[in-house]
Amino acid sequence: MDKLTKEQRHKAMSHIKGKDTKIEVVLRKALWRKGYRYRKNVRSLPGSPDIVLTRYKIAIFCDGELFHGKNWEVLRLRLEKGSNPEYWIRKIERNMERDRENDKKLLYLGWTVIRFWGDEILKDPEECVKVVEEVIFDEAIQAVSLKMPLD
Repeated sequence: MDKLTKEQRHKAMSHIKGKDTKIEVVLRKALWRKGYRYRKNVRSLPGSPDIVLTRYKIAIFCDGELFHGKNWEVLRLRLEKGSNPEYWIRKIERNMERDRENDKKLLYLGWTVIRFWGDEILKDPEECVKVVEEVIFDEAIQAVSLKMPLD
């Protein structure tokens, strides 16, 4: 059960940011140190990706575990025991659906989508950068192989 009053919970939830969150800043700094330049929260793209590497057409989302439904089966059970479970379950399921819709739209527009969980970023931001670099490398290899004549 929730240990906070309605007013305390409202105040806590109202302070949750949508931009420049800790996980976004940690990943951006790690990318910057490796020489990757990016744009933040590009509103012209579906879902306003948190980080956009325009040079490589990569859209990166830094997803918080609660609001984007990490381990949804377990989280759902926890939410059912909390206050206002109908609201939270509906909200998070809609967030997950919206994430899938935005991913499809971005893929259709020729973008590569990478999603990281916040705990992954905080645990090892350099590993997240390696994932981005692998995507860049794989796409470069694919582009070269498409240009090479077949024997």
